[in-house]
Amino acid sequence: CGFLPAHRRRRSSAVADDHGQIRVFIVDDHPVVRHGLHSLLAGYSDLEVVGEAGDGAEALSWLAGNEADVLLLDIQMKGQSGLDVARRLRRSHPSLRIVILTTYDDETYVREALEAGVSGFLLKSVSHERLPDSIRAVMRGEKLLSPALISTVVAGYQQLAQDQAVREVGLTAEELQVLAAVAEGAGNKDLAEQFFWSEATTKRRLQEIMGKLGVSSRAQAVAEAARRGWI
Repeated sequence: CGFLPAHRRRRSSAVADDHGQIRVFIVDDHPVVRHGLHSLLAGYSDLEVVGEAGDGAEALSWLAGNEADVLLLDIQMKGQSGLDVARRLRRSHPSLRIVILTTYDDETYVREALEAGVSGFLLKSVSHERLPDSIRAVMRGEKLLSPALISTVVAGYQQLAQDQAVREVGLTAEELQVLAAVAEGAGNKDLAEQFFWSEATTKRRLQEIMGKLGVSSRAQAVAEAARRGWI
């Protein structure tokens, strides 16, 4: 997906040539979090917090008349979610770098954020030293993910790829179960009992599965399904 782990970014005070300071806007519904982020970033001369908002509507209103380079955006807020805000801003402010900063590591959130075009997805447990570096990195055009999320994202995309391949071949969920049973040594009688089929139906269904996979034997069907990572 093109995202690199945040901890691999090299610490640097350099910013893009056409920027003096990086203008950061903070959106989070917890005042304590906003204050903490503001205080942290104030310690870096190349980073300037230009504003804060407690929800999506306030953020969109502020950005309609003001400029920022990087948006630190929470997901769970009253009204519009951070993901909704990100989608709208990608259309209205395509040059704005959006970094999701959240406590939620749910795979669905990560996937939807990536699809919304965010520049980074970081957990709020990110260290004080790494957050400024992450802001600089997205300004250089890099894409970032918290290290703890990488395996989750990779596994999710692998599963999506497998699901798509299964759909293209035309196998049903039940047919995958049949292949798994055959791989474990089930014979025709075992399959008939497990799936409540007659002997004739069992043979027909196995032939249909082999036809979809383009093979001529049960062993080849199992081998092909294993090669594709389906069983």
